[in-house]
Amino acid sequence: MNNTFWNLLFIGDVVAQAGCDKLKAALPALKREKQIDICIANGENSAQGNGMTPDSAEQLFSAGVDFITGGNHTFRRREIYGYLDNSLSVCRPANYKSDCPGRGFAVLDKGFVRVGVVNVLGTVYLEPLCNPFDCVDEAIAALSDEADFIVVDFHAEATAEKRAMGFYLDGRVAAVVGTHTHVQTADAQILENGTAYITDLGMTGPKRSVLGVTPELAIEKMRTQMPVRFQNPAGECCLQGLLVQVDKRTRRAVSVEPISL
Repeated sequence: MNNTFWNLLFIGDVVAQAGCDKLKAALPALKREKQIDICIANGENSAQGNGMTPDSAEQLFSAGVDFITGGNHTFRRREIYGYLDNSLSVCRPANYKSDCPGRGFAVLDKGFVRVGVVNVLGTVYLEPLCNPFDCVDEAIAALSDEADFIVVDFHAEATAEKRAMGFYLDGRVAAVVGTHTHVQTADAQILENGTAYITDLGMTGPKRSVLGVTPELAIEKMRTQMPVRFQNPAGECCLQGLLVQVDKRTRRAVSVEPISL
């Protein structure tokens, strides 16, 4: 373990069984190579089809993930509801109602460090939930005395909303990472007050796909505007994400490195 930094690995949306298999095959070596202390993955599409199941979540944990965040498909599978309530290492977006299954933020306690993890859903082009800026303020206030530092997975559609959240939280959290659009963006950076930022981590899943969906089916849907049952293709997969180094003294990010395998 490095005496100066904590190495955090954020993994972009894991898609279907192919994404789980890629993670199991590639993550252990990546963690050794990069000396990863904490690994956080978005798992809201980790089940075959979409959504998340207890089995797909357990596959992520067995691959070496420490914490799983969610998104707009978190509640797609009813069998995940009890798992969300009982697991302390899985979050769903904080701006769903408090009586929904699960929690919107939690502390990942690794013994040597306590990381506050916040999951929040954007509302531009997505569901009309509670204001994400207000929700993240509430989460930070609740976590500030419990965690050594805080990171945020902002699961959102609009680039502008993600960028705004990054600047809004700059200096208040160690990292703001965007998820949901499944395409890794080329804007990984450290904002002026020490917060690591990327608009989208990318995807862990089939390379020949439209955001994890068989291309021909996505094309059929867009061309015909008729209902189409999406499927997740097999074939070569990628693993994408962001490596962030957090200074143990200042609790702020000091380097970022996009990951694409």
